[in-house]
Amino acid sequence: MYPPSQWAQIIARDPGHSQRYIDRFAMLAAQGNDLVGEARLIDAMVGRNSAVLDAGCGPGRHCGYLHRAGHRVVGVDLDPALIAEAERAEPGPHYLAADLTGFELPEAWPQSFDAILCAGNVMGFVHPETRRPILAGFAARLAPQGRAVVGFGAGRGYDFGDFVTDAAASGLELQQAFSTWDLRRFTEDSNFLVAVLGLPG
Repeated sequence: MYPPSQWAQIIARDPGHSQRYIDRFAMLAAQGNDLVGEARLIDAMVGRNSAVLDAGCGPGRHCGYLHRAGHRVVGVDLDPALIAEAERAEPGPHYLAADLTGFELPEAWPQSFDAILCAGNVMGFVHPETRRPILAGFAARLAPQGRAVVGFGAGRGYDFGDFVTDAAASGLELQQAFSTWDLRRFTEDSNFLVAVLGLPG
């Protein structure tokens, strides 16, 4: 049993946190903000009808976009309230309320993925002891030529260099690094990392 993530601790202390999160993004969407840039990137990286896993899918906005683009999408999030909202607001993908450190997917769902998306600072919220198990889970679920795209910001207690080391130790190779989801160049001064990871070889 692994220690709970920061998100799990937050919702345990404040059960209303999830609904406020849902409401905030609903407001941003109503205001016309672009909330699916991450999903557009994934869509550009894979062919039609690809299997895509959204790891830490929240209320499902990326899952919904990718499903409408013609992909077979699975969204996993440990927060049951966010999964319930995803099922309501973005029907079509498969959703599972589960911890990323270890979960099983129903046999009828995709098991191997052409792309894994992990956005929303998910890796900044997980407990340090779970970082490598989560990344190893990504490696285990990637198709041979699949790629995992992980994005998170600085100042969240997870050094970018440590992340790259953890990824390598978990069976993933850093193929490219960017500082934004629209693929701006990553430098030593960047305060955000978008890492494209694949299986070695």
